[in-house]
Amino acid sequence: MDILIVLIPAALFLGLLALAAFLWSLKTNQYEDLDGAARRILLDEEPRD
Repeated sequence: MDILIVLIPAALFLGLLALAAFLWSLKTNQYEDLDGAARRILLDEEPRD
């Protein structure tokens, strides 16, 4: 039972850290163009001279 004193705060800290990373990614518009990268891989590159 003594290990719970360590594990509960550690789990809360990691959860808050993940939430902060997710909110940061929303704030910096990381999820704006999800289809762009998927379509860009299918496009042929123009031939170089």
